[in-house]
Amino acid sequence: MLKDKDMQLSIYSVLYNKIPENHKLKLLKDEVDFSFINKALENIYCKYYGRPAKEPELMVKLLVLQNLYNLSDERVVLDASLNLAYMYFLGINPEDELPHSSLLTKFRKKKLEGNLTVDEVIIEVVRQCVEKGILEGTGLSIDSTHTEANTFKCTAERVMKRLAKKIFKTIEVEYGEVPEEINQDIPNYKEIENHKEAKSTMKSYLEDTIDQVEKAVVLTQTPKVSELLENAKGILNDPKFMEQKGVRSIVDQDARVGHKSKTAHFFGYKMEYMITTDEQIITAVHVDNGAYVDGSKFNDLLELTQKSGIKIEKILGDKAYFRKPILDKINEAKAKAYIPVSEMAYRIKEDLYSYNKDSDEWFCSQGNSTTRKSLRKSKDREGYRYYFEKEKCRHCPVRDTCVSGTAIGKVLVVGINTPEFYGYSQEQKKEEFKEEYRKRARQEGKNGEMKNFHGLGRAKGYGLKSMTLQAKLTALAVNLKRIAAILSSKKGVFPIFNSIFLNFFVIVNQNVKLCG
Repeated sequence: MLKDKDMQLSIYSVLYNKIPENHKLKLLKDEVDFSFINKALENIYCKYYGRPAKEPELMVKLLVLQNLYNLSDERVVLDASLNLAYMYFLGINPEDELPHSSLLTKFRKKKLEGNLTVDEVIIEVVRQCVEKGILEGTGLSIDSTHTEANTFKCTAERVMKRLAKKIFKTIEVEYGEVPEEINQDIPNYKEIENHKEAKSTMKSYLEDTIDQVEKAVVLTQTPKVSELLENAKGILNDPKFMEQKGVRSIVDQDARVGHKSKTAHFFGYKMEYMITTDEQIITAVHVDNGAYVDGSKFNDLLELTQKSGIKIEKILGDKAYFRKPILDKINEAKAKAYIPVSEMAYRIKEDLYSYNKDSDEWFCSQGNSTTRKSLRKSKDREGYRYYFEKEKCRHCPVRDTCVSGTAIGKVLVVGINTPEFYGYSQEQKKEEFKEEYRKRARQEGKNGEMKNFHGLGRAKGYGLKSMTLQAKLTALAVNLKRIAAILSSKKGVFPIFNSIFLNFFVIVNQNVKLCG
């Protein structure tokens, strides 16, 4: 049951006057309204019966403090019971009791996700920033960063060995003992030098073990064993598993191997997010496993950003986002794309060929032009064939290096989107593009901030759901931190200057009196 919030201040509230006016938590408490959280979650609490529950607003603020200062559940509750700035931000009196740390875990798992998502909190906070003029920029940047899983990466053989051990242990706990007809002698895969043979041996053993368990154990009486067997079958049936691209840990089965570069790899998750280029406020977040392809959820991130009311005129991204669907979505949003052309999508040698979009003609470096084009289709791709004027090609001085075989005229084969991409290629050569694109580098600093100061470098829990919650709460925390910095710069410059100025004159007057 949610009780009405007690707005009565105690006599001890005068202690809050000791908090500096430009303290970030005091600025956030005064400027950002979190009351919408109570309204959004009031339907999941009983209105008239039950023990009075802790306010959802209070619980969310505790989670914000936890991620803002990278604290554990126990530590954030302990610090909040001693720190006046924390108490002021939470909206409680100094003598009020805080919830037990275990309640934070229950709130995260049972109340927050599925009822009020952190996405909604981020959107509402950003919307308030737009309304109050804190966020005035019109540019967005998109990028992804990786987070290491909270466990180590195993080989497929080791995963299967651990699965077998877990099956035996679960049978012993739930069934009483492991039946004799089940072979518990796990092969020592380390003695097998051939890696493929070792994987095949362990897979055959695990499949035989599953068959033996299904025959020897009554699965209707052992639900945990039955669930574990289904899980093991799912892992073995995944074709990526034997290629070391599927499950690599029994503890965290959602984590995957991803690529930082051609030679560097990681095991964990990817967080892709949009951020304003000027104020550095995160507007939308998506979390997936490490094998996630950047840009797959671009449309969802853009739609979440648009809900906050931001006026979007520019969108920045690296070469991974240079794709036709993404470029079309940006045009649909009436924004301009500042994304470098990817060599994978556009392979024209511009020192040899140029394009005129009005006449739909290609021109070569020798002055020849195309006279017609035809559509070219194959099984997996489409393109165009542009035919240059034959007579000019026949007498061209560089004909031997340009035209091959018995062909008379040059035929230029391009992708279906190449004529459109040529325009983007010319655009990125302009100084205005280069100047604007430099702002994208700021997002790398935000990645480092979240990892080094807010614990995003490594997952705190296991599974995609836990990682998603961690990443989004971290994004909310750094947003509030940035909002406080903006507010402090707007409000705090003159009071601080005046304070320094007055203190200077007080010291001067005291020295004058002493000298006199």
